[in-house]
Amino acid sequence: MLKNYPRIAIIYLSFHCEPYMDDVVSSLKKLTYPKDRVEFIIVDNPHPEYGPSVRYIQETVMPLSDKEISQVTLLAQSENLGFAGGNNAGIKWALENGFDYVYFHNNDGFMAATCLEPLVEAMELDKTIGTAQSLMLLHPETDLVNSTGNSFQYLGFGFCGDYRAKYSELKLSTVQNVGYASGAALLMRADLLKQYGLWDDDFFLYHEDLEYSFRLKIAGFRSVLVKDSIFYHKYQFSRSIQKFYWMERNRYGTMLMFFRWPTLLLLLPMALVLECGLWLFAIKGGWWKERIKVYQYWLKASSWKLWLGKRKYIQSIRKVSDRRMLKDAVGGVYFQEKSMENPLLKYFGNPLMNLYYWVIVKGLIWW
Repeated sequence: MLKNYPRIAIIYLSFHCEPYMDDVVSSLKKLTYPKDRVEFIIVDNPHPEYGPSVRYIQETVMPLSDKEISQVTLLAQSENLGFAGGNNAGIKWALENGFDYVYFHNNDGFMAATCLEPLVEAMELDKTIGTAQSLMLLHPETDLVNSTGNSFQYLGFGFCGDYRAKYSELKLSTVQNVGYASGAALLMRADLLKQYGLWDDDFFLYHEDLEYSFRLKIAGFRSVLVKDSIFYHKYQFSRSIQKFYWMERNRYGTMLMFFRWPTLLLLLPMALVLECGLWLFAIKGGWWKERIKVYQYWLKASSWKLWLGKRKYIQSIRKVSDRRMLKDAVGGVYFQEKSMENPLLKYFGNPLMNLYYWVIVKGLIWW
């Protein structure tokens, strides 16, 4: 039971928020966390098709500020800063105004009334927790799971844990370690954001939450799921072609930043096999041009200079071995949507990657 209530800045990244804001506002009205200890920070990232949502927010949300809901602050951006950059605008405001925690709130979801207290209590009781994720349930299929924490595959892939599992059948600890915490419903400490920096703007889209969980993990902090904190997510699997560029570019970058050279060398044979499979998948899915763009990016000397600079910083704060970093990893790549499954991956790729994980990764990486 909380004896005091630290100040929380809820950062809501608005990106064509009109279809979702009614549910968001309704949930804010029902929050049991003291209203005067919460600030709702809306960062409006202009949508390339629909434009900014500033007028809509000013007309529908701002009149409720400090009345029916907590105090609301609107940070209108002149350009789309991406997921990392947009959230960073909110983080900077929160740090400048003395908040203790920031909660990242996806634009297409909403909190249960008692969402915040279990997260804060877990982090107040255990200072080794760096990031704490809410249990994310699908909406309107609230009996099904969106994420119990994200899974990290040892070649850099990330995906939702227990996706579409039945909520009633979950067997979860009150607080449990996860591969990494999803940025869709996530509580973070202000003091760690000050010490280890904000989210990495260069990621723009995808894997920025993986990178930050790993940044804190390599410094000795845990990423956890808090099961009694519930967040409802109107999740839709994105099939945007452009996303494959950011996912693959950032996957390579994350691996380069965090793992020692001997680890990367051991992973290389399996990574090359995977590249062949990904080319087949890209050709079939029509995103082979995005793969070419990824290679073009990594053939630039400026790209290597940028990411090796990031690597230098990450290795300078290292307190954890690669073996520990990979302890919570998984062997296979499991798509969130059945329609995206590939027989080659299911019957050849995943068995091979799982074997490699247990024999090579688990067996040989002791540093």
